[in-house]
Amino acid sequence: MATTTSPDDLAAPGSDHRAWATTMAATTVGGALLGVLTNLAQGWLPGAWNQLANSGAVWSAVAFVAGALLAGSGTVLRSAVGGLCAEAGLVVGYYGYAEFGRDGMGALFFPLIWLGMACVAGPLFGVAAYWWRREGDVWRRVVGLAAFAGLFGMEGMMAAFNLHYASQALSCFAVFALVPLLMARTHRERALTLAAAVPCALLAYAIVELPLQAASA
Repeated sequence: MATTTSPDDLAAPGSDHRAWATTMAATTVGGALLGVLTNLAQGWLPGAWNQLANSGAVWSAVAFVAGALLAGSGTVLRSAVGGLCAEAGLVVGYYGYAEFGRDGMGALFFPLIWLGMACVAGPLFGVAAYWWRREGDVWRRVVGLAAFAGLFGMEGMMAAFNLHYASQALSCFAVFALVPLLMARTHRERALTLAAAVPCALLAYAIVELPLQAASA
């Protein structure tokens, strides 16, 4: 028996491709604009606070936000790719402005390091956001949100132990605690997320901050 194909069926694949292209373009451009903003914010924020403008926690939070927004109507893959595009855009925007709007970005060593990290952190935190927002399994929601909170624990440790910036460290630790308390769904999930965020922060410090310090030395 012959089947008929409706115009909607014919349009669906192309529409989906256009939706993907639009979403990825939007996250990349948004990331690039935020990259420029973080570069500018280093000059706007007073004293040691300018360190937070382009911190790993703030940059990775952009991927988490992009993943969470895309999770509302997309798949985990779309959140992952959106996180990647947002992070790559941040690097391009930050160093692009440094090159053309300031005195130049210097050698390519650190831009390439940050771009490599963006290719890991972007999808990782895009997926973490999807798990937090859409996943039915409690443990995935906990892990996704704990990974996000751990970013600020990592940043707090760096501010406290490496830079000796007490106010900035306390602010990061406050965000570290508030993320589970405000964003988890139940009291049980809040407790589990806060507990899981501690090893996430330690792991992030070990595999992100320590190598970056070695590279900067």
